Amino acid sequence: MKLYLKMICLLLLFSACEDSNSKKVYKAQSSGNINDLSVVIDNDLWESSVGETIRSTIGAPLYGLPQDESQFTLRQIPSSVFSGFVKNTRLVLKIRKGVAASTKFYKNPYASPQQMVMVSGMTNLEISDQVITNQDKIVKTFKIQELQEKQRRTKKSLFNSTAITKQFGINIQLPSVYRIAKQSDDFFWLRRDIKTGTVNLLIYTLPYDEGVTEETFARRVIKVRDSVGKQHIPGPVDGSYMTTEKAYTPFFGDTKVANLISFETKSIWQVKDAFMSGPFINYWIEDKVNDRYLIVEGFVFAPSVGKRDYIFELEAIIQSISLKQ
Repeated sequence: MKLYLKMICLLLLFSACEDSNSKKVYKAQSSGNINDLSVVIDNDLWESSVGETIRSTIGAPLYGLPQDESQFTLRQIPSSVFSGFVKNTRLVLKIRKGVAASTKFYKNPYASPQQMVMVSGMTNLEISDQVITNQDKIVKTFKIQELQEKQRRTKKSLFNSTAITKQFGINIQLPSVYRIAKQSDDFFWLRRDIKTGTVNLLIYTLPYDEGVTEETFARRVIKVRDSVGKQHIPGPVDGSYMTTEKAYTPFFGDTKVANLISFETKSIWQVKDAFMSGPFINYWIEDKVNDRYLIVEGFVFAPSVGKRDYIFELEAIIQSISLKQ
């Protein structure tokens, strides 16, 4: 009788395991280059005002670059072709006409990791209105996905950041191809060589000041980075150094890094008395616990080639920062 009861229990256990496994749906590994966006839309819509709206919003140029480069590389795919392995692309913007107007967000619908946004409307105007109204949320959702993907790839081969952790009390993840270009008291300059130039990261701190207004703060950011450039980032000829391009209007905004309020600046740098320039992103991170601003800046020197992906790499590195517990 005991043996019979044991067999019944085992059968029930196996049955439960099979039911559990049957509920698991296999998801293929997603694919695609960083910031490649598949736009699933029929040809006639892509050539209409709907396609123009998508190109001018979701595919708009990224601010802070010397030449226009779209924030996402848009790849149009007709609905009839969107099947099989094509569905595995990591970012998908799907357009549907003839149904009620809406914008819906889907996580891992066909592959993993994957982010899909479905925009629909009865008419071209309704679809365009949905894209315009929700463009900020759509862009932010796709960008978060790509930052996570870039960080995942970076983790495969990490730079030994022990010295940075010891100096600043932070954890940071950057690719192993970076090297320390300069290190002094409270200052790190990290660099990686590329075919046409360099990708650079600066880390330093300043005392925290609670009484600074946003307008004064913006001026202070530029003044400090110019001072740091003059002290630490020399140009190719004697007396030259990195400074901020005065003819280009900087972007100033608030964001978060390491779950801390951060002041973000995007603009163009140049070298005084030399024909060198490029984009930079600068973050002043409010670390009130340690009574300081942690300042992290990335800048790119890459003449004659696109710079979007290099700036994105630097942003992914900066967004990986966390305070050491």
